Amino acid sequence: MYSLRMAHTRNVDRTHRTFLSYIDRTREFYQAQGYDRPYEWAFFADVPFAPLSKPLRESTLVLITTASSFERRPETSDGIVAPKEVSSGPMAAPPERLYTGDLAWDKEATHTEDLDSYFPVHRLQELVEAGRIGQLASRYHGVPTEYSQRRTMEEDAPEILRRCREDGADAAMLVPL
Repeated sequence: MYSLRMAHTRNVDRTHRTFLSYIDRTREFYQAQGYDRPYEWAFFADVPFAPLSKPLRESTLVLITTASSFERRPETSDGIVAPKEVSSGPMAAPPERLYTGDLAWDKEATHTEDLDSYFPVHRLQELVEAGRIGQLASRYHGVPTEYSQRRTMEEDAPEILRRCREDGADAAMLVPL
């Protein structure tokens, strides 16, 4: 492992950034769209994560995704923009596919044809059978990717939390696309 790491770092151009800065890219995108203010990233001094109260092998895990179990259409037949909403579906009979076309991801470099690559329901079911996870919640949940911090904090996040508690979840696996 050490020699592979060394071989990899030998060829790195250290005079230029070798990654795409999502923050810079988003700021430039919003500026190019003519917004008056630069994009403001969400920041929280208190992070709402906590250690598990019991081992994962005794816990109920819920899966949360930004993909949708139905095709979200941006406009209704009368031209009105349809709101994105929180959704849920059964874990016992997970979908064969999820809809992702309305989301922003690099569609040139990758695809979402392999459900388990971005919604690992079958791998989680295997971990339950192997005794590594206690059980899966009865439902998975989909949260829309709204670019409104207000809506996320005041509407979507509380609804997801309510549903997770209703399902008796001890832990959540967040899988954004």
